[in-house]
Amino acid sequence: GFSMWQSESLSPSALRSIIRLQSRDIKNTSGIAAGYQQANVVILHKDLADDFEAFCRANSSPLPLLYRSKCGEWSCGPLATGSDIREDCPGYCVFENGVLMKKVASLSSYTPQLQDMVTFYLGCSFGFESALKAAGVPVRNVEQGKNVSMYKTSVACIRAGQFHCPMVVSMRPVPEDKLDNAAQSTHGIPLAHGGPVHIGDPKLLGIQDLSQPDYGDPVKQCPGDVPVFWACGVTGVEAVQSCKPALAFTHSPGCMFITDQKAETISPLTLEPAQCHLSFCISQNPQHYSIASKRAVQQIRAIEELVVEDPGSRGIRALFLQDELLKACLSLSHSSSVLITTGFPTHYMHNPPEETDGPPGAIAMAAMLQALRKEVVIVTDGRALEMNQHIMRDAVKKGVIKTAVPVISFQSNGPDSALHFLCHDGDPTKPRFDHLVAIERSGRATDGNYYNMRGVNIKHLVDPIDDLFTTASTIAGITTTGIGDGGNELGMGKVKAAVKAYMPNGNLIACDVAADFAITAGVSNWGGYAVACALYVLNLCPIHWRYLHSGLGLSLTPDQQSLWMACLPTVAKEEEMLHILVKYGVRSGKTANLGLEVDGLTFHPYHSDIIQQLRNLTLA
Repeated sequence: GFSMWQSESLSPSALRSIIRLQSRDIKNTSGIAAGYQQANVVILHKDLADDFEAFCRANSSPLPLLYRSKCGEWSCGPLATGSDIREDCPGYCVFENGVLMKKVASLSSYTPQLQDMVTFYLGCSFGFESALKAAGVPVRNVEQGKNVSMYKTSVACIRAGQFHCPMVVSMRPVPEDKLDNAAQSTHGIPLAHGGPVHIGDPKLLGIQDLSQPDYGDPVKQCPGDVPVFWACGVTGVEAVQSCKPALAFTHSPGCMFITDQKAETISPLTLEPAQCHLSFCISQNPQHYSIASKRAVQQIRAIEELVVEDPGSRGIRALFLQDELLKACLSLSHSSSVLITTGFPTHYMHNPPEETDGPPGAIAMAAMLQALRKEVVIVTDGRALEMNQHIMRDAVKKGVIKTAVPVISFQSNGPDSALHFLCHDGDPTKPRFDHLVAIERSGRATDGNYYNMRGVNIKHLVDPIDDLFTTASTIAGITTTGIGDGGNELGMGKVKAAVKAYMPNGNLIACDVAADFAITAGVSNWGGYAVACALYVLNLCPIHWRYLHSGLGLSLTPDQQSLWMACLPTVAKEEEMLHILVKYGVRSGKTANLGLEVDGLTFHPYHSDIIQQLRNLTLA
């Protein structure tokens, strides 16, 4: 029976001999030859070989190239002694003009055609199953005696020559408390596809139903399991189908070539913080996790600690939740379109009633999001629309931000206004934005009014932008973040209990509208600067960058890095930004002074010092 082949005592060459006898006992190679590298196989005409090699190099996560044979060579000395690719897989697929014609147990009858063909051996995730087990991660498909589940995705591989196709992934259900172990133990084995490319809802990869894999068997999840997806070498099968060569062969999915090489493993104890993986849940609906290195996480926590300093002695530490900055920025990093809102008309006796806290932070976030190629739009009160458009125009002219962000307003004219504003044709399956950020934006209290810190109702000056946040909370795929420094700001409803308990006038002024993430800062602008800095840190983290791009394509270029660095807040840019606000009559919070001051603190030394310290932490 099958258990005999699973026994540790059989060497890879002994297993290949049994496979060569076309033994019925080995139907697929998952769970056998533990600790040895297995290989996906693609055999193509020599005229296509250079294109396919380029395709593998451009898409190294699904197609890690172990060996390219010479033309007409069926052995592969570097990987396995005495091997013969015509006989050594338990099953093969035969393709003619890109169509699967049949599955065969041997390619010997094709020996004449194979004289003009080149064999590619590509790493396989079966090579990391023993590393998962060693890390205490159950391998459900092996437990259930199944082949692994494999799916075509909506993620396009990077084209090379005549090859282009969607990436195929394999899925293994992993208990939530073992996600870090699963990512860590597989990352160290790049020749077996490396770490996961997606954790969470399969629909985000364009997979509609996990119980209907395109290749392999359905695998049952246990309670508390999260689906984890790795790039898969069956991508090579899709590549063959897309290119439609007259004749091509591949292994049959799950029926790998077993090599004599040990799958490389790395002891977790020796890892640097830059190599340690930490995973975080960034959305429950849809379920979505992201990954960053421990080093990036530590850096962002230091940024978060800096900006929660409280020079105004407001006691805002009581509202602080750790890692809200990190999770909000991980989510923003995955987003493609972001809506930012700001505007707190606290000075109801003045015209304009706005304060200098909010717009600088909003523009600092927008500048970094633009550099990361996100669509950004700012929404503000109708009565302040023209002024905010002028402020934006001046910010571009003075070099505070590279490209103008559209500034628009939102008016409510019926119960579906927010839905139509947020989604194309009011269709909740087609959101225009995937993340909403409110920074120092007046937020609705429990009684439906809007209060400044002194408890004065300023509802007559505020458009119902809160409706966008309450509606977003009902739409899958829109995440929200609130940034505040007092608890009366939009989004801070997440920490409402703490606002009521610890802030002056808390029971009256507390914002009732919660965001998914609530970032607390000593001054809200600092929270905006922190978001810009944390996004920079995350996108420079190779572990996060790889995950963000599903393991495809190139690593970061120095040009990208210098472009992003140029978009970080600087003391000079932020001082310029305050000059622009003062020009339009925007005043400091607390004091209503018209000058280079925010929340009653002069720009020098308070704000300039924080900005400089933020840069030091970010560029460390």
